[in-house]
Amino acid sequence: MVPSPSPSPSLSAPRPSRAGTALEVEEYFAPQRTPSQALPDPEPLLANLTIGVLEVLAGVREADQLARWLGEDAFRALVTRSNLSARARSARGVAPARPSYRIVSTHVSSPADGVVEGVVITAGPARTRAVAVRLEGWDGRWRATSLAAL
Repeated sequence: MVPSPSPSPSLSAPRPSRAGTALEVEEYFAPQRTPSQALPDPEPLLANLTIGVLEVLAGVREADQLARWLGEDAFRALVTRSNLSARARSARGVAPARPSYRIVSTHVSSPADGVVEGVVITAGPARTRAVAVRLEGWDGRWRATSLAAL
């Protein structure tokens, strides 16, 4: 008879766990706040996001194209407003047309570290509009958490 091999000590001994608790894992993979000094200048994003929002409302751009720069609540609000604008254009029988807005001024303030609130004033052929945007630093980039087009 052949003697049976003894079990290896590494298989029988309990291994130390490398994984943390579920809460630690969730916090590790959750979006992380980023301080202002680690973020780029917010003014170009404010200007480009404003033009993008006005194009979405005019019906010539999909809201999904701006999703990367928008928080969940801001994205939902933009989609809702875009749908209302599309229904209003449809009821009037107006085709979507690319707006020709130019940026008149940008006003930026920082109420807290990693947070920027800005108002971008735009002028078009028929009207002047203001778009208020709150940007927060998440995962090393700016994200708009709130939008209001007036």
